[in-house]
Amino acid sequence: MSKKQNHNYGLTKSSVITGIILAVVFGAANAYLGLRVGMTVSASIPAAVISMGIMRFVLKRSSIVESNMVQTIGSAGESVAAGAIFTLPALFLWAAEGRMENPKPVEITLVALIGGLLGVFFMVPLRNALIVKEDGKLPYPEGKACAEVLRAGEKNGSGTKTVFSGMGISALFKFIIDGLKLAQGELTLTLKNYAGAIGTQIYPAVLSVGFICGPKISSYMFAGGILSWLALIPMIVNFGGSQVLYPAADTVDSIYALSGASGIWSSYIRYIGAGALAAGGIISLISSLPLMIQTFSSSLKGLGTKDKEENLSMYTVLISVVLLTLVIWLAPTLPVSFTGACIVVIFGFFFATVSSRMVGLVGSSNNPVSGMAIATLILATLILKLTAGENGPALMRSAIAIGSVICIIAAVSGDTSQDLKTGYIIGATPKYQQIGEIIGVLASSLAIGATLYLLNAAFGFGTDALAAPQATLMKLLVEGVSEGTLPWNLLLIGVFIAVSAKIAGLPVLPLAIGIYLPVHLNACIMAGGLVRLCFDRKKDKDAVSRGILFSSGMIAGEGLAGILLALFAVLGIDRLFDLSRFTAGIFSTLISIVLFLGLILLLFRFSNGKNREKNKE
Repeated sequence: MSKKQNHNYGLTKSSVITGIILAVVFGAANAYLGLRVGMTVSASIPAAVISMGIMRFVLKRSSIVESNMVQTIGSAGESVAAGAIFTLPALFLWAAEGRMENPKPVEITLVALIGGLLGVFFMVPLRNALIVKEDGKLPYPEGKACAEVLRAGEKNGSGTKTVFSGMGISALFKFIIDGLKLAQGELTLTLKNYAGAIGTQIYPAVLSVGFICGPKISSYMFAGGILSWLALIPMIVNFGGSQVLYPAADTVDSIYALSGASGIWSSYIRYIGAGALAAGGIISLISSLPLMIQTFSSSLKGLGTKDKEENLSMYTVLISVVLLTLVIWLAPTLPVSFTGACIVVIFGFFFATVSSRMVGLVGSSNNPVSGMAIATLILATLILKLTAGENGPALMRSAIAIGSVICIIAAVSGDTSQDLKTGYIIGATPKYQQIGEIIGVLASSLAIGATLYLLNAAFGFGTDALAAPQATLMKLLVEGVSEGTLPWNLLLIGVFIAVSAKIAGLPVLPLAIGIYLPVHLNACIMAGGLVRLCFDRKKDKDAVSRGILFSSGMIAGEGLAGILLALFAVLGIDRLFDLSRFTAGIFSTLISIVLFLGLILLLFRFSNGKNREKNKE
């Protein structure tokens, strides 16, 4: 590594320009993907792989911290997009109904920029508590995976081949499932005369998250899925009755007749999960208070002293947070009062802490940002309604603006913590990583407004092409609080489930995440955790290390393939690959089963060292 690279700690012209391009591309692709299916793919690992390839093989630069900087800047685009598309399209939906005008591009940019910057700044004092002192307790699967990808690229040995084997296999599986559509993305088993359902996704990245997280965390999540899909859903169907639990919805019987267990999950269980997540977040915050106070105390003691390459100074953080709070309150384009600005700062820091801990458990791709946004919108709308006397479109617009900023804070802080974990492992300087995050947030914030306007103009939000499911849910929530039709009883059920889990000594957040997320995702994670369990019992650390390398490659491969498929969809050429007309019914199901079993066997094979290279480096 050259002296210049040492001096800049990876923050070079090449890394900044490349990172900005990736931030804009990942942000746009994930905005489309999230608006279409309601989920985004984490860009941290794809950004690490691409940055490694560009820096090493195109620009002929061998600095691992430069590649890490490109990855850090590039992944910020995805997190800003994820937070924005879960909430801001609600404003376009209301505008289409004639309730208000479309948000101005400058309003979208300001919301994204403020949320993104606060997400980065809130993580500065939390880094020592979550990344350093919790090392070994919080796995940060994607952060570790990024480090493995970067290390494998630096060594250029058999570890690289293991990573790229996983990438190629995963990309092929993803293309077969979602590109060619020859197989179903998930398998479901229903029981006769029983309203519950069980099933699994067959995606490589989800299986890999289970292997990286391990069997214990995977089992808690799966337990939450069993509770919701095999206990709560049948109870609601059998004992809920017509419009008893959720007066604003259709009858339980009609929902179940039309959509089955998934319809009950969407209409009821997600609210219960949101209540459990909110309670779990509060419990997590209370549990972390001593460590957080100690962290802030040590940070404040450093005020006025020279920063020795660790983090951005606390002076910078505190002044920036104050200035951003004033901008939220005083900017004429943002419909946020002083009360709303205070809500943003208080709730924003709370959810930054919760988000960072949750991605440490289950990874950024499974970070239930929408669950946190649900809790935020409910409380923010209620507080504004009771204290500020707002109502109607003004209340709804203000609530969505507040919810959007906090949602972006949660998404960016989660992504930042994963990137900081990567840097911690490879020995990067956190201060320069934090500067890189700021650069990525700035670039993607400038692009997200144009992206939303173009997508709305081309397809329209709330249509079959862009259903915007998360934003539609947020819209209904705000209207529910405003008009008094919110299902508080469902939320309270989730709260008391979380409290019961805590009393029983169970980790609340993994269980709550399991309740909130579909059981198909939890089951696939559990399958990966069981593969990991086989090697943990043998105490085969080499096998676990090889499995993490292969799993890292599989997460990267699916992420890259997902982004490529999203671009194909934007260009309108995705239908050229669609072969679903040649497969139907049982044949498609059989292909899915074969693919899933093949994935598990491949994970066993590469973890067990039966690949040709056997990681001889």
